[in-house]
Amino acid sequence: MQNRRSAPQTRAGGSVKKRAVRTRRKPRKEHPVLRTIGYVVFTLVAICVVCGAVAGSYVYNFADEYVNGGKVIDLEMYKANQAQTSIIYAYDANNQEVELLRLHGAENRVWIAYDDIPQDMIDAFRDLEDKRFEEHQGVDWTRTILGVAKSGFEQGGSTITQQLIKNLTGDNGRMASRKFYEILNALNVEKHYHKKTIMEFYLNTVYLGNGCYGIKTAAEVYFGKDVEDLNAAECAVIASITKAPAAYDPLTEPEDNRDRQLYCLSCMLEQGSLTQEEYDEAVDFELIFTNSDNYKGSQVTENIEDIEDKEYTEDDIKFTDTLDDGKSSYYVEYVIDDVIEDLMDEYDLTYNEAWKKVFFGGLRIYAAVDLDVQRSAEEVYVKRLTFPDESGAEVQVQSAMTIMDYNGRVVAMVGGAGEKDTFRGLNRASQSPRQPGSSIKPVSVYAPAIENDTITWSTMVQNYGIRMGSSRWPVNYGGNAGSPNSFTTVQYAIAQSYNTVPAQIVSEMGIDPCMDFLVKDLKFSTLVTDEDDPNYDGNFSSICVGGMSEGVTTLDMTAAFAVFGNNGYYYEPYSYYKVTNNDGSEVLLEGGDEPGEQVLEESSAGVMRQLLRTVVTGGTAGGYGVNGFETFAKTGTTSDDKDRWFVGGTPYYVAAVWYGYDEPKPIRNTSGNPAGKIFKKVMDAAHEDLEYLSFPTASGVVARKYCKISGDIASAGCSSTGTGYYKSTNVPGRCKGCAIVNGIGQGIPDVIIPSTTEDPSATTTKPTKPTKPTKPVTSKPTQAPTQAPTQAPSTTLPPVPDTEHVTEAPVVAD
Repeated sequence: MQNRRSAPQTRAGGSVKKRAVRTRRKPRKEHPVLRTIGYVVFTLVAICVVCGAVAGSYVYNFADEYVNGGKVIDLEMYKANQAQTSIIYAYDANNQEVELLRLHGAENRVWIAYDDIPQDMIDAFRDLEDKRFEEHQGVDWTRTILGVAKSGFEQGGSTITQQLIKNLTGDNGRMASRKFYEILNALNVEKHYHKKTIMEFYLNTVYLGNGCYGIKTAAEVYFGKDVEDLNAAECAVIASITKAPAAYDPLTEPEDNRDRQLYCLSCMLEQGSLTQEEYDEAVDFELIFTNSDNYKGSQVTENIEDIEDKEYTEDDIKFTDTLDDGKSSYYVEYVIDDVIEDLMDEYDLTYNEAWKKVFFGGLRIYAAVDLDVQRSAEEVYVKRLTFPDESGAEVQVQSAMTIMDYNGRVVAMVGGAGEKDTFRGLNRASQSPRQPGSSIKPVSVYAPAIENDTITWSTMVQNYGIRMGSSRWPVNYGGNAGSPNSFTTVQYAIAQSYNTVPAQIVSEMGIDPCMDFLVKDLKFSTLVTDEDDPNYDGNFSSICVGGMSEGVTTLDMTAAFAVFGNNGYYYEPYSYYKVTNNDGSEVLLEGGDEPGEQVLEESSAGVMRQLLRTVVTGGTAGGYGVNGFETFAKTGTTSDDKDRWFVGGTPYYVAAVWYGYDEPKPIRNTSGNPAGKIFKKVMDAAHEDLEYLSFPTASGVVARKYCKISGDIASAGCSSTGTGYYKSTNVPGRCKGCAIVNGIGQGIPDVIIPSTTEDPSATTTKPTKPTKPTKPVTSKPTQAPTQAPTQAPSTTLPPVPDTEHVTEAPVVAD
């Protein structure tokens, strides 16, 4: 067989054609640099894919745990810790709550529950701000993506839930991370809270301009109404503020707000929240703002009167008052101080912590003020009724008054005369101690002496100063020193406000019972009780004639004198009933819940009350009794007439009045007792519509006729008698021969036979043996004083820190 591959084929003609041979190209050699780059790029892409997958998985897991885990934002905690407006309430004559004052910082915030929010308000905010609020789970993804695409993270289509997050956290940054966490927080909140709760929190935290946080304060600021009373048109106005509070402020930018309000109403129509008829009515509704000419005043139901709320600032604190023409009253400011002090004591807070709690804690404080009595007092003080005309004087005389019932309730307080023009300024009633003069004697001397059976109604006491070195101290008004042969009953000494008699009684009894009664029983807060202090008040000057180192306040005096009207019980003064958190679910403080402490025997209090009634019926308080009611009282005057006092009570109330200058100087241009005039003017008005009432009967008190000469219980032969009141356990013996057997004084004989006279102050002594005249006593006192005065008197009789007009004539009532 022929080898076909080896024998070439021939064509006809004998020629042979050669086959073309192809040559292969050699492959191109790859550049090593490009190969490296390719490897690197591939590796990087692979790494990115892997890392992205890992990161994506991590972010997904993190977001899933974040959203579906526990509460990230505790709404209740935010509510509790937010700066909220505190409100002080009172009760009117019908026991209905009335709002007195709002306390807040730059943020005026009052919470309102969801069920109390009008549906129009909910619809207006939802339809304007977040149409799909009921459908989404915290984030409207469509709006978010469109918002980010349009304006980046500056807008992002936030839902109401997301806006709430920003309101609570205060985070308004524009970083992507901020938006990321905002979305996660919104999703988490929606997992844990109902839509109603979210809407409630949003409407209570959204900023609506002019310091208003939340719809309740906005309704009051812009319309002077309760939010519950707003209609659809007014709700749309408030919802329209949200976008830019300054630009859409209805008070300053009404046209811009109107444009957005109409848009809001159209949204409500579109979403079916309003019918066409309701929409047309809302569009045509005439809007009346609080700065409109035809605005007729606040319609907030808690206001006492239709007075436009006004705001004042003091050290970055604002308050809105609805009681007294936009001005805070002295009483309300006393309540604020009281609550701050009690929060410090009860919860171991610093002053700043307690202060912040009051002004920013959303507290509800229920004041114990009696609005009618407070108005009676303010009428006199603001208009300066009974005050002298000092219109041209550079400095006008001042005064303060506290009124209390017999269970410790402070029903009224005024801390200054004239128009009040400061917030939390000086409250003279509770913050300005002044020398009390003779007004202190019933509680510093006479009450403890009656309690300790040292004296009775008719005990004869020497009308003569006690020995101090080479002279006698004190003297009575006008420098009248009395005499060693002059004796007077306790009753007459109280009524005429002698200074000598209390000194003799304290010399007999000792100072310790007096200080104990003032400090331990009656809780006087301004006395210096440290015996090592050079201003220690446990001395004759302080106790006997009211020359305290600092003085006393009308508040302390009122609480002290109350023991005479309630049969011996001391009650700590209180100015509020309770303090609660913002929704009333927790009571933080309670006032008036402390039981009274019996500091005087009932019989001692009863005797003292009768003694002090004679100061009104025949003594220095004559003419100042309250019309139609039994009145007990004591007056007081200090050296050079620099301070005047009147402290007294009826079966309803007890009150203390101080009158003088802030910088002490003699009081001129007045007759009688100016403090007594104020007392009568205020108390007459406060009692005008009250039913007649008597003081409670004091057990253990008996009425007896006594001999005005000896002070003992009268015998058949006594020619001059009177009726006195005694503790049944301490009734004097029967008079024998009209001789003073149980008198109190220094250096007096055991038995004194005075001349027969009906005026005890004019009684002169005679010796037991008429044939032997008695010389004036110059021997040492039978009992040395337990405490020397702060300053020993000179050889001449010294001026007395307290002097009282013994000849003061009764004054005809104004």
